[in-house]
Amino acid sequence: MAPVDLLSHIGRTPIVRLETLDTGPCELFVKLESQNPSGSIKDRIAVSMIDAAEQEGRLRPGGALVEATAGNTGLALALVAARRGYRLTLVIPDKMSREKIAHVRALGAEVVLTRSDVGKGHPAYYQDLAQRLADETGAVYIDQFNNPANPRAHETGTGPEIWEQLNGQVDAVVAGVGSGGTLTGLSRFFARVSPTTDIVLADPEGSILAEYTRSGQVGEAGSWLVEGIGEDFVPPVSDLSRVRHAYTISDGESFATARAVLRHEGILVGSSSGTLIAAALRYCRAQTKPKRVVTFVCDSGNKYLSKMYNDTWLNDQGLSERAPVGDLRDLIARRPDEGALVSVDPQETLRIAYQRMKLHDVSQLPVLEHGSCVGLIDESDLLLALQRGLPFGAPVARAMVTDLETLAPDAPLDALLALFERGRVALVVDQGRFLGLITRMDYLNAQRGKAA
Repeated sequence: MAPVDLLSHIGRTPIVRLETLDTGPCELFVKLESQNPSGSIKDRIAVSMIDAAEQEGRLRPGGALVEATAGNTGLALALVAARRGYRLTLVIPDKMSREKIAHVRALGAEVVLTRSDVGKGHPAYYQDLAQRLADETGAVYIDQFNNPANPRAHETGTGPEIWEQLNGQVDAVVAGVGSGGTLTGLSRFFARVSPTTDIVLADPEGSILAEYTRSGQVGEAGSWLVEGIGEDFVPPVSDLSRVRHAYTISDGESFATARAVLRHEGILVGSSSGTLIAAALRYCRAQTKPKRVVTFVCDSGNKYLSKMYNDTWLNDQGLSERAPVGDLRDLIARRPDEGALVSVDPQETLRIAYQRMKLHDVSQLPVLEHGSCVGLIDESDLLLALQRGLPFGAPVARAMVTDLETLAPDAPLDALLALFERGRVALVVDQGRFLGLITRMDYLNAQRGKAA
Protein backbone atom coordinates (compact mmCIF):
# COMPACT_ATOMS: atom_id res chain seq x y z
CA MET A 1 0.00 0.00 0.00
CA ALA A 2 1.38 3.41 -0.98
CA PRO A 3 2.12 5.83 1.87
CA VAL A 4 -0.46 8.56 2.47
CA ASP A 5 0.46 12.14 3.37
CA LEU A 6 -0.78 13.01 6.86
CA LEU A 7 -2.18 16.31 5.60
CA SER A 8 -4.48 14.45 3.20
CA HIS A 9 -6.43 13.32 6.28
CA ILE A 10 -7.55 16.87 7.05
CA GLY A 11 -11.33 17.19 6.70
CA ARG A 12 -14.03 14.57 6.13
CA THR A 13 -14.58 14.56 9.90
CA PRO A 14 -17.57 12.62 11.29
CA ILE A 15 -20.86 14.10 12.47
CA VAL A 16 -22.68 12.65 15.48
CA ARG A 17 -26.03 13.46 17.07
CA LEU A 18 -26.20 14.46 20.72
CA GLU A 19 -28.53 11.98 22.40
CA THR A 20 -29.00 12.94 26.05
CA LEU A 21 -28.87 16.74 26.37
CA ASP A 22 -32.16 18.67 26.20
CA THR A 23 -32.40 19.92 22.61
CA GLY A 24 -36.09 20.86 22.70
CA PRO A 25 -37.91 19.73 19.53
CA CYS A 26 -34.69 19.73 17.50
CA GLU A 27 -31.96 17.32 16.55
CA LEU A 28 -28.52 18.69 17.41
CA PHE A 29 -25.47 17.36 15.55
CA VAL A 30 -21.81 18.09 16.22
CA LYS A 31 -19.07 17.79 13.63
CA LEU A 32 -15.98 16.32 15.28
CA GLU A 33 -13.28 18.64 14.00
CA SER A 34 -11.16 17.45 16.92
CA GLN A 35 -10.36 14.42 14.74
CA ASN A 36 -8.23 16.43 12.32
CA PRO A 37 -4.49 15.57 12.52
CA SER A 38 -3.47 18.44 14.83
CA GLY A 39 -6.72 18.10 16.75
CA SER A 40 -8.80 21.04 15.56
CA ILE A 41 -10.84 22.68 12.82
CA LYS A 42 -7.93 25.04 12.14
CA ASP A 43 -6.08 22.37 10.14
CA ARG A 44 -8.39 23.27 7.26
CA ILE A 45 -7.37 26.91 7.08
CA ALA A 46 -3.68 26.23 7.80
CA VAL A 47 -3.37 24.10 4.66
CA SER A 48 -5.52 26.51 2.64
CA MET A 49 -3.50 29.61 3.60
CA ILE A 50 -0.09 27.97 3.15
CA ASP A 51 -1.20 26.48 -0.18
CA ALA A 52 -2.24 29.97 -1.30
CA ALA A 53 1.10 31.50 -0.24
CA GLU A 54 2.95 28.80 -2.19
CA GLN A 55 0.81 29.19 -5.30
CA GLU A 56 1.21 32.97 -5.23
CA GLY A 57 5.01 32.62 -5.06
CA ARG A 58 5.28 34.39 -1.69
CA LEU A 59 6.47 31.24 0.11
CA ARG A 60 9.40 29.25 -1.21
CA PRO A 61 11.06 26.04 0.05
CA GLY A 62 12.73 26.56 3.43
CA GLY A 63 10.92 29.88 3.93
CA ALA A 64 9.74 31.47 7.17
CA LEU A 65 6.23 32.15 8.43
CA VAL A 66 4.86 34.39 11.17
CA GLU A 67 1.34 34.32 12.58
CA ALA A 68 -0.63 35.84 15.43
CA THR A 69 -2.81 33.26 17.12
CA ALA A 70 -4.77 32.99 20.33
CA GLY A 71 -5.77 29.40 19.74
CA ASN A 72 -5.53 26.38 17.49
CA THR A 73 -4.42 28.12 14.30
CA GLY A 74 -0.90 28.07 15.72
CA LEU A 75 -1.01 24.31 16.25
CA ALA A 76 -2.32 23.71 12.75
CA LEU A 77 0.29 25.97 11.16
CA ALA A 78 3.03 24.29 13.21
CA LEU A 79 1.93 20.91 11.89
CA VAL A 80 1.87 22.02 8.24
CA ALA A 81 5.15 23.94 8.60
CA ALA A 82 6.85 20.90 10.13
CA ARG A 83 5.60 18.62 7.35
CA ARG A 84 6.69 21.02 4.58
CA GLY A 85 9.96 22.27 6.05
CA TYR A 86 9.08 25.88 6.90
CA ARG A 87 10.28 27.89 9.89
CA LEU A 88 7.41 29.27 11.98
CA THR A 89 7.17 32.00 14.61
CA LEU A 90 3.92 32.27 16.56
CA VAL A 91 2.93 35.37 18.53
CA ILE A 92 0.64 34.14 21.27
CA PRO A 93 -1.35 36.01 23.98
CA ASP A 94 -0.47 34.87 27.47
CA LYS A 95 -3.92 33.37 28.16
CA MET A 96 -3.29 30.44 25.81
CA SER A 97 -3.27 27.08 27.65
CA ARG A 98 0.06 25.55 28.66
CA GLU A 99 -0.80 22.39 26.73
CA LYS A 100 -1.12 24.31 23.45
CA ILE A 101 2.12 26.23 24.00
CA ALA A 102 3.99 23.01 24.80
CA HIS A 103 2.46 21.37 21.72
CA VAL A 104 3.55 24.06 19.22
CA ARG A 105 7.04 24.19 20.71
CA ALA A 106 7.33 20.42 20.41
CA LEU A 107 6.44 20.78 16.71
CA GLY A 108 9.40 23.13 16.30
CA ALA A 109 7.68 26.52 16.27
CA GLU A 110 9.25 29.54 17.96
CA VAL A 111 6.84 31.08 20.47
CA VAL A 112 6.72 34.79 21.31
CA LEU A 113 4.40 35.35 24.27
CA THR A 114 2.73 38.74 24.57
CA ARG A 115 0.06 40.43 26.67
CA SER A 116 -3.60 39.42 26.40
CA ASP A 117 -4.91 42.54 28.16
CA VAL A 118 -4.16 45.10 25.46
CA GLY A 119 -6.09 46.07 22.35
CA LYS A 120 -5.35 46.80 18.72
CA GLY A 121 -2.87 49.63 18.32
CA HIS A 122 -0.85 48.75 21.42
CA PRO A 123 2.72 47.63 20.53
CA ALA A 124 2.23 44.42 22.54
CA TYR A 125 -1.05 43.52 20.81
CA TYR A 126 -0.47 40.10 19.29
CA GLN A 127 -1.49 40.92 15.70
CA ASP A 128 0.48 44.18 15.56
CA LEU A 129 3.52 42.46 17.05
CA ALA A 130 3.31 39.61 14.51
CA GLN A 131 3.10 42.06 11.60
CA ARG A 132 6.13 43.92 12.94
CA LEU A 133 8.16 40.71 13.31
CA ALA A 134 7.29 39.67 9.74
CA ASP A 135 8.31 43.09 8.41
CA GLU A 136 11.61 43.00 10.31
CA THR A 137 12.57 39.45 9.28
CA GLY A 138 11.12 39.21 5.79
CA ALA A 139 8.96 36.26 6.79
CA VAL A 140 5.55 35.65 5.24
CA TYR A 141 2.80 36.94 7.54
CA ILE A 142 -0.05 34.45 7.26
CA ASP A 143 -2.57 37.00 8.65
CA GLN A 144 -5.61 34.77 9.10
CA PHE A 145 -7.73 37.86 9.90
CA ASN A 146 -7.29 39.26 6.38
CA ASN A 147 -6.53 36.13 4.38
CA PRO A 148 -9.26 35.13 1.86
CA ALA A 149 -7.94 31.57 1.83
CA ASN A 150 -9.28 31.29 5.40
CA PRO A 151 -13.05 31.42 4.67
CA ARG A 152 -12.49 29.68 1.33
CA ALA A 153 -11.42 26.52 3.19
CA HIS A 154 -14.88 26.33 4.80
CA GLU A 155 -16.85 27.45 1.77
CA THR A 156 -15.32 24.72 -0.39
CA GLY A 157 -14.67 22.07 2.27
CA THR A 158 -16.52 22.18 5.58
CA GLY A 159 -19.84 23.41 4.17
CA PRO A 160 -20.16 20.81 1.40
CA GLU A 161 -19.20 18.06 3.87
CA ILE A 162 -22.00 19.05 6.25
CA TRP A 163 -24.51 19.27 3.40
CA GLU A 164 -23.59 15.79 2.19
CA GLN A 165 -23.43 14.17 5.64
CA LEU A 166 -26.86 15.50 6.65
CA ASN A 167 -28.40 14.62 3.28
CA GLY A 168 -29.15 18.23 2.39
CA GLN A 169 -31.31 18.77 5.48
CA VAL A 170 -29.69 21.55 7.51
CA ASP A 171 -31.94 24.10 9.21
CA ALA A 172 -29.29 25.94 11.24
CA VAL A 173 -25.52 26.13 11.60
CA VAL A 174 -24.01 27.47 14.83
CA ALA A 175 -20.45 28.82 14.73
CA GLY A 176 -18.17 31.17 16.61
CA VAL A 177 -15.87 33.88 15.28
CA GLY A 178 -12.18 34.13 16.00
CA SER A 179 -10.86 35.22 12.64
CA GLY A 180 -14.34 34.81 11.12
CA GLY A 181 -13.33 32.25 8.53
CA THR A 182 -15.60 29.42 9.62
CA LEU A 183 -18.82 31.42 9.86
CA THR A 184 -18.08 33.45 6.73
CA GLY A 185 -17.25 30.46 4.56
CA LEU A 186 -20.22 28.45 5.80
CA SER A 187 -22.64 31.37 5.34
CA ARG A 188 -21.49 31.81 1.74
CA PHE A 189 -21.94 28.12 0.97
CA PHE A 190 -25.38 27.83 2.57
CA ALA A 191 -26.55 31.08 0.93
CA ARG A 192 -26.14 29.25 -2.38
CA VAL A 193 -27.47 25.79 -1.58
CA SER A 194 -29.99 26.52 1.21
CA PRO A 195 -30.83 30.23 1.74
CA THR A 196 -33.34 29.36 4.50
CA THR A 197 -30.65 27.79 6.72
CA ASP A 198 -30.15 29.96 9.80
CA ILE A 199 -26.61 31.13 10.50
CA VAL A 200 -26.22 31.43 14.26
CA LEU A 201 -23.36 33.20 16.04
CA ALA A 202 -22.06 31.90 19.38
CA ASP A 203 -20.04 34.63 21.08
CA PRO A 204 -18.27 34.74 24.47
CA GLU A 205 -19.46 37.33 26.94
CA GLY A 206 -17.01 40.22 26.66
CA SER A 207 -16.65 39.94 22.88
CA ILE A 208 -18.18 42.73 20.77
CA LEU A 209 -19.40 40.56 17.89
CA ALA A 210 -22.86 39.45 19.02
CA GLU A 211 -23.92 43.03 19.73
CA TYR A 212 -22.39 44.14 16.43
CA THR A 213 -24.63 41.72 14.51
CA ARG A 214 -27.68 43.09 16.35
CA SER A 215 -27.02 46.83 16.22
CA GLY A 216 -24.14 47.40 13.82
CA GLN A 217 -22.29 49.15 16.65
CA VAL A 218 -18.83 48.18 17.92
CA GLY A 219 -19.06 48.35 21.69
CA GLU A 220 -16.44 48.20 24.40
CA ALA A 221 -14.85 44.77 24.80
CA GLY A 222 -14.50 42.97 28.09
CA SER A 223 -12.45 39.90 28.92
CA TRP A 224 -13.20 36.20 28.68
CA LEU A 225 -11.45 32.91 29.40
CA VAL A 226 -12.76 30.83 26.49
CA GLU A 227 -9.97 30.38 23.95
CA GLY A 228 -10.07 30.77 20.19
CA ILE A 229 -13.30 32.72 19.62
CA GLY A 230 -14.59 36.21 20.40
CA GLU A 231 -12.93 39.48 19.42
CA ASP A 232 -12.57 43.12 20.43
CA PHE A 233 -12.88 44.17 16.75
CA VAL A 234 -14.65 42.97 13.61
CA PRO A 235 -12.13 40.81 11.70
CA PRO A 236 -11.70 42.21 8.17
CA VAL A 237 -12.02 38.79 6.54
CA SER A 238 -15.35 38.12 8.23
CA ASP A 239 -18.79 38.67 6.71
CA LEU A 240 -21.45 38.65 9.44
CA SER A 241 -24.26 39.94 7.26
CA ARG A 242 -26.04 36.58 7.10
CA VAL A 243 -26.16 36.02 10.89
CA ARG A 244 -29.82 35.69 11.87
CA HIS A 245 -29.40 34.88 15.57
CA ALA A 246 -26.58 35.68 17.99
CA TYR A 247 -26.13 34.35 21.52
CA THR A 248 -23.81 35.78 24.15
CA ILE A 249 -22.46 32.96 26.34
CA SER A 250 -20.63 33.48 29.63
CA ASP A 251 -17.46 31.61 30.55
CA GLY A 252 -19.37 29.82 33.28
CA GLU A 253 -22.05 28.57 30.89
CA SER A 254 -19.43 27.58 28.31
CA PHE A 255 -17.39 25.54 30.77
CA ALA A 256 -20.45 23.96 32.41
CA THR A 257 -21.79 22.96 28.99
CA ALA A 258 -18.47 21.44 27.95
CA ARG A 259 -18.33 19.41 31.14
CA ALA A 260 -21.95 18.31 30.66
CA VAL A 261 -21.17 17.14 27.13
CA LEU A 262 -18.36 14.98 28.49
CA ARG A 263 -20.43 13.64 31.35
CA HIS A 264 -23.60 12.88 29.37
CA GLU A 265 -22.42 12.40 25.79
CA GLY A 266 -18.89 11.09 26.37
CA ILE A 267 -17.24 13.69 24.11
CA LEU A 268 -14.22 15.58 25.51
CA VAL A 269 -14.65 19.05 23.99
CA GLY A 270 -12.64 22.26 24.20
CA SER A 271 -13.67 25.58 25.67
CA SER A 272 -14.92 27.19 22.44
CA SER A 273 -16.97 24.06 21.75
CA GLY A 274 -18.67 24.63 25.09
CA THR A 275 -19.67 28.11 23.87
CA LEU A 276 -20.93 26.79 20.53
CA ILE A 277 -22.93 23.93 22.03
CA ALA A 278 -24.40 26.22 24.72
CA ALA A 279 -25.60 28.60 21.99
CA ALA A 280 -26.91 25.71 19.90
CA LEU A 281 -28.87 24.39 22.88
CA ARG A 282 -30.41 27.82 23.44
CA TYR A 283 -31.38 28.01 19.79
CA CYS A 284 -32.84 24.48 19.80
CA ARG A 285 -34.88 25.04 22.96
CA ALA A 286 -36.33 28.27 21.53
CA GLN A 287 -37.81 26.49 18.49
CA THR A 288 -41.46 25.44 18.24
CA LYS A 289 -40.96 23.05 15.33
CA PRO A 290 -38.41 20.28 14.78
CA LYS A 291 -35.18 21.43 13.14
CA ARG A 292 -31.86 19.85 12.27
CA VAL A 293 -29.07 21.94 13.79
CA VAL A 294 -25.32 21.44 13.45
CA THR A 295 -22.40 22.90 15.35
CA PHE A 296 -18.78 21.93 15.95
CA VAL A 297 -16.43 20.25 18.37
CA CYS A 298 -13.70 22.65 17.30
CA ASP A 299 -10.99 20.89 19.29
CA SER A 300 -10.52 18.32 22.02
CA GLY A 301 -10.75 19.07 25.71
CA ASN A 302 -7.43 17.32 26.33
CA LYS A 303 -5.82 20.75 25.79
CA TYR A 304 -7.81 22.19 28.70
CA LEU A 305 -7.45 19.53 31.39
CA SER A 306 -5.42 21.94 33.53
CA LYS A 307 -8.08 24.62 33.12
CA MET A 308 -11.83 24.17 32.69
CA TYR A 309 -11.77 20.47 33.60
CA ASN A 310 -9.83 21.28 36.78
CA ASP A 311 -12.14 22.11 39.70
CA THR A 312 -9.44 24.07 41.53
CA TRP A 313 -8.77 26.22 38.46
CA LEU A 314 -12.49 26.91 38.08
CA ASN A 315 -12.66 27.92 41.72
CA ASP A 316 -9.67 30.23 41.27
CA GLN A 317 -11.53 31.95 38.41
CA GLY A 318 -14.65 32.41 40.53
CA LEU A 319 -16.54 29.90 38.37
CA SER A 320 -16.94 27.05 40.82
CA GLU A 321 -20.35 25.40 41.12
CA ARG A 322 -19.73 25.14 44.87
CA ALA A 323 -22.64 26.55 46.91
CA PRO A 324 -21.51 29.48 49.09
CA VAL A 325 -21.76 29.04 52.86
CA GLY A 326 -21.14 32.66 53.82
CA ASP A 327 -17.97 32.32 55.89
CA LEU A 328 -14.23 31.71 55.48
CA ARG A 329 -14.84 28.29 53.94
CA ASP A 330 -15.79 30.10 50.72
CA LEU A 331 -12.17 31.28 50.43
CA ILE A 332 -10.59 27.81 50.71
CA ALA A 333 -9.44 26.71 47.26
CA ARG A 334 -8.66 23.07 48.11
CA ARG A 335 -11.11 21.63 50.61
CA PRO A 336 -10.71 18.17 52.17
CA ASP A 337 -14.45 17.45 51.93
CA GLU A 338 -14.20 17.85 48.13
CA GLY A 339 -11.17 15.58 47.82
CA ALA A 340 -9.12 18.54 46.56
CA LEU A 341 -6.72 19.02 49.46
CA VAL A 342 -3.06 18.27 48.77
CA SER A 343 -1.25 17.38 51.98
CA VAL A 344 1.59 15.31 53.38
CA ASP A 345 2.02 13.04 56.41
CA PRO A 346 4.70 13.93 58.99
CA GLN A 347 6.44 10.57 58.39
CA GLU A 348 6.51 10.93 54.62
CA THR A 349 9.78 12.13 53.14
CA LEU A 350 10.88 15.56 52.02
CA ARG A 351 11.17 14.11 48.52
CA ILE A 352 7.45 13.25 48.55
CA ALA A 353 6.58 16.75 49.79
CA TYR A 354 8.69 18.29 47.01
CA GLN A 355 7.11 16.06 44.35
CA ARG A 356 3.58 16.95 45.48
CA MET A 357 4.34 20.65 45.39
CA LYS A 358 5.66 20.31 41.84
CA LEU A 359 2.84 18.06 40.65
CA HIS A 360 0.05 20.25 42.00
CA ASP A 361 1.77 23.61 41.40
CA VAL A 362 1.57 24.70 45.05
CA SER A 363 4.26 26.26 47.23
CA GLN A 364 3.19 24.83 50.60
CA LEU A 365 1.49 21.80 52.08
CA PRO A 366 -0.41 21.21 55.31
CA VAL A 367 1.00 18.31 57.31
CA LEU A 368 -1.89 16.11 58.46
CA GLU A 369 -1.95 13.35 61.05
CA HIS A 370 -5.21 11.52 61.72
CA GLY A 371 -7.16 14.37 60.09
CA SER A 372 -5.59 17.11 62.20
CA CYS A 373 -3.12 19.68 60.91
CA VAL A 374 0.11 19.34 62.90
CA GLY A 375 2.34 21.49 60.73
CA LEU A 376 3.09 23.29 57.49
CA ILE A 377 5.93 22.84 55.05
CA ASP A 378 6.77 25.17 52.18
CA GLU A 379 9.56 25.70 49.66
CA SER A 380 11.59 27.74 52.16
CA ASP A 381 11.36 24.98 54.75
CA LEU A 382 12.62 22.44 52.20
CA LEU A 383 15.53 24.69 51.25
CA LEU A 384 16.50 25.33 54.89
CA ALA A 385 16.32 21.59 55.65
CA LEU A 386 18.71 20.79 52.81
CA GLN A 387 21.06 23.57 53.93
CA ARG A 388 21.07 22.00 57.42
CA GLY A 389 22.22 18.75 55.84
CA LEU A 390 18.95 16.85 55.94
CA PRO A 391 18.62 14.39 53.02
CA PHE A 392 15.57 14.25 50.75
CA GLY A 393 14.78 10.95 52.47
CA ALA A 394 14.31 12.63 55.87
CA PRO A 395 10.77 12.74 57.31
CA VAL A 396 8.71 15.89 56.88
CA ALA A 397 8.38 16.10 60.68
CA ARG A 398 12.04 17.19 60.88
CA ALA A 399 11.52 20.20 58.61
CA MET A 400 7.92 21.33 59.08
CA VAL A 401 6.79 24.44 60.93
CA THR A 402 4.62 23.72 63.97
CA ASP A 403 3.93 27.30 65.10
CA LEU A 404 0.46 27.49 63.56
CA GLU A 405 -2.34 30.03 63.76
CA THR A 406 -5.90 28.87 63.24
CA LEU A 407 -9.20 30.60 62.58
CA ALA A 408 -12.72 29.36 63.06
CA PRO A 409 -14.81 29.34 59.86
CA ASP A 410 -17.01 32.13 61.24
CA ALA A 411 -14.06 34.39 62.13
CA PRO A 412 -14.32 37.94 60.73
CA LEU A 413 -12.48 38.86 57.56
CA ASP A 414 -10.38 41.35 59.53
CA ALA A 415 -8.86 38.46 61.47
CA LEU A 416 -7.81 36.79 58.22
CA LEU A 417 -6.27 39.99 56.86
CA ALA A 418 -4.40 40.49 60.15
CA LEU A 419 -2.82 37.05 59.72
CA PHE A 420 -1.72 37.97 56.20
CA GLU A 421 -0.15 41.19 57.49
CA ARG A 422 1.97 39.07 59.86
CA GLY A 423 3.12 36.89 56.95
CA ARG A 424 1.12 33.89 58.09
CA VAL A 425 -1.11 31.37 56.33
CA ALA A 426 -4.60 30.86 57.74
CA LEU A 427 -5.59 27.38 58.87
CA VAL A 428 -9.36 27.11 59.14
CA VAL A 429 -10.34 24.70 61.91
CA ASP A 430 -13.79 23.88 63.24
CA GLN A 431 -13.86 22.17 66.64
CA GLY A 432 -10.55 20.46 65.97
CA ARG A 433 -11.43 19.44 62.39
CA PHE A 434 -9.13 20.85 59.72
CA LEU A 435 -11.14 22.49 56.91
CA GLY A 436 -8.31 23.84 54.77
CA LEU A 437 -5.80 26.61 54.15
CA ILE A 438 -6.39 30.16 52.96
CA THR A 439 -3.44 31.81 51.25
CA ARG A 440 -3.08 35.37 50.00
CA MET A 441 -3.58 34.09 46.45
CA ASP A 442 -6.83 32.36 47.46
CA TYR A 443 -8.10 35.65 48.83
CA LEU A 444 -7.00 37.58 45.72
CA ASN A 445 -8.70 35.04 43.45
CA ALA A 446 -11.93 35.43 45.40
CA GLN A 447 -11.76 39.22 45.15
CA ARG A 448 -11.11 39.05 41.41
CA GLY A 449 -14.10 36.77 40.97
CA LYS A 450 -16.30 39.32 42.74
CA ALA A 451 -14.94 42.16 40.60
CA ALA A 452 -15.66 40.23 37.38
